[in-house]
Amino acid sequence: MKILITGANGQLGKELQKLLNERRVPFDAAAKDTLNITDQQAVMAYFKDKQPDWVFHCAAYTAVDAAEDEGKDLNYLINATGTAHIAQACQLTGAVLVYVSTDYVFDGTKKTAEYRVDDATNPLNEYGKAKLLGEQAVRENCEKYYIVRTSWVFGEFGKNFVFTMKRLAETHESLTVVHDQFGRPTWTRSLAEFLVFLMTERPTYGTYHFSNDDSCSWYEFAREILKDEKVIVKPVDSSQFPQKAARPQYSVMDLSKVKELGFKIETWREALGKFLVSLHH
Repeated sequence: MKILITGANGQLGKELQKLLNERRVPFDAAAKDTLNITDQQAVMAYFKDKQPDWVFHCAAYTAVDAAEDEGKDLNYLINATGTAHIAQACQLTGAVLVYVSTDYVFDGTKKTAEYRVDDATNPLNEYGKAKLLGEQAVRENCEKYYIVRTSWVFGEFGKNFVFTMKRLAETHESLTVVHDQFGRPTWTRSLAEFLVFLMTERPTYGTYHFSNDDSCSWYEFAREILKDEKVIVKPVDSSQFPQKAARPQYSVMDLSKVKELGFKIETWREALGKFLVSLHH
């Protein structure tokens, strides 16, 4: 079986490569210099050459605030058009496509219950809109697909909230973090393990929500990250932190569909604990 990972230099792409290497599973990993997903002819040529059976589409434009203005065109080109090219190529070669999407396809107004996979989408920002167009492109162009929505991703490779908090704690006596936005943190290792589980177990095609279990605010997340540091973490309203891109206030996604497959999901505290320990080894 031939495996292809797009976005080879990204946070999730690197984690997936690390996991597959540990399990001695061969794969091709393509970064943008090898595979320009925005060039349809290049994508088709690459797929015809490699003939992948499984494609983990991790390539994405993830600068959420920049996507509102200077990065807007690139955001749509990569997340929507590029994903359509990958989906069309998968259909042509008969590959199974695993597309990683986001909680930002939701508007965060559903305060009473967790977001289910079939709940109405209504993205608040350009990044969410482009990722939703990517989802639609997958459904329209590809028969064999998994769309995996995830949220608040952190891990060993790349920029993320955990590293940002750790860095700020070195130079500040106190930090203020928003306490009125709620979601589920996701360790890239946990996510990568679930993506490989899809490949080995082959559950029903469709859309899945995956993150670590339990939910929190960014403030609670920051407190847990910094619990062994001297820094004081203070809660603050998101109105005090204006950002270009609007974020959903509540984007806790329902994990029951994944749990029903028998996949054990660690809580975000367990995952974070393991990740922080791994940084010292």
